[in-house]
Amino acid sequence: MYRQGDILIMPVAEESVPAAVRRAPSAPRDARGRLVLALGEATGHAHAVVGPGTLVRGSGQMDPDYLHLPSGGRVVHEEHAAISLPKGWHRVQRQREYMPGAYRVVAD
Repeated sequence: MYRQGDILIMPVAEESVPAAVRRAPSAPRDARGRLVLALGEATGHAHAVVGPGTLVRGSGQMDPDYLHLPSGGRVVHEEHAAISLPKGWHRVQRQREYMPGAYRVVAD
């Protein structure tokens, strides 16, 4: 399990990844060629993966994303140390917080 700021990344076995996720197209890369896991609302800094891979977005804001890294990768951010990830599938979850009557994704 890996954490960088408000992002939690958990390696998962390929057979536990939903079939629809494995068939889905990857999220587009940003202008710098990165797969952005989360973009900071206040600073514009990004938790992003550099290197080959695919990112499949969850259907809702509270749903996890899935990241596939065929040869491993690195998660970078302007204010955090880089994290090396092993090859394979990873579940990416944004940290949530409770607001009276509801939950929301933490604003970075």
